[in-house]
Amino acid sequence: MDLSKAVGFKSPDQKVSYNRRDLILYALAVGATDHKFTYELDKGFCAFPTYPLVLPLKGNYQDVNSYADQMKNTFNIPGLPKIDLSRLVHGDQTIEVLAPIPANGGEFTLKSTMIGVYDAGKGMITENETLMVDAHGKTLVRMVSAAFVIGAGNFNGPKRPKPARDVKVPARAPDFVEVVTISPDQALLYRLSGDYNPLHADPRIGKKLGMNGAFLHGLCTFGFSASAILKHVAKNDAARFKSITGKFASPVYPGDVLTTNIWKVSEQNGEVVVAYVASVGTKIVIAGGVCVLSSETAAKL
Repeated sequence: MDLSKAVGFKSPDQKVSYNRRDLILYALAVGATDHKFTYELDKGFCAFPTYPLVLPLKGNYQDVNSYADQMKNTFNIPGLPKIDLSRLVHGDQTIEVLAPIPANGGEFTLKSTMIGVYDAGKGMITENETLMVDAHGKTLVRMVSAAFVIGAGNFNGPKRPKPARDVKVPARAPDFVEVVTISPDQALLYRLSGDYNPLHADPRIGKKLGMNGAFLHGLCTFGFSASAILKHVAKNDAARFKSITGKFASPVYPGDVLTTNIWKVSEQNGEVVVAYVASVGTKIVIAGGVCVLSSETAAKL
């Protein structure tokens, strides 16, 4: 293992595209049913802020694609050993919107860089940054995805630093609570946005891996949390969305009742900082959740 080769490695640029239909389909899949996200003739029609998370797997495809082919070169990183994708778990996700996401769609470029490789003892954590860039070279979105590779740790590598914005859940009742029942076909709907991993469609695969069958994509659960926060804290004003982070703790299954507890932690310097926890019953499914929004006053400036 040679971290000097791995950290800083830039993957080949990836061309991606989407249209208004893609935006609407995604919004429906993450429970964002407000007309401004689901009806193209609404005067405020816009992209739901977490939509770009599907683009690395969607690519330029308008038809279904091969998940295996899309993942083939994802972890072919110089300096790292060959990674068994069956032992790779999505650890946490951040998305930061830096400029408006075009509501009419278009063609864009994803620029990805391996920004960290960390020793977690029982496994290895890789941290990958992906920038969504428009045709004029402007960066619209920054996404950071951390993956945990089971059994690949103990290589005397660095430990992962704490996040720059480490927000604690307040010791009080949440300010807002969103409760939704995940429909039996929710994962089948979400996969049409570009993540065609058979694990989320075929219950036989999940059962072979010791799961209870097919389960929801982690990024779909993540989208439900973002939808709940935007609805309760920002009145579905996507222009106020700045960033959201969450750690994936447990899977969500079709038919589960998903609860998102939301706390407004602070409001200063034009920002509202929100902590959130998503759970199914007593089981936490997203932990360490933090969302940052522009304050209502700042958004109007």
